[in-house]
Amino acid sequence: MQHPLIGDLSNLTAEELNTQISDLYRKLNIATQSGNGHMCDQIRMALESYQAKYQEKLQESTKSHNFDDKIKIS
Repeated sequence: MQHPLIGDLSNLTAEELNTQISDLYRKLNIATQSGNGHMCDQIRMALESYQAKYQEKLQESTKSHNFDDKIKIS
């Protein structure tokens, strides 16, 4: 589920997305330890948004590299 307060993530690089994901996991850990279930839910929704965009960026970069002509199996 897309978090409603997160704007357009397409202008972020894969590295920036990865940094944000790491930061959100740190915040999720803190929220979990404090027992704040509602905050955990919000952070998980944000994580889903960032992870989906990160996976999309990784797939785009994989598609842009054509490995078929670089690997020769004979």
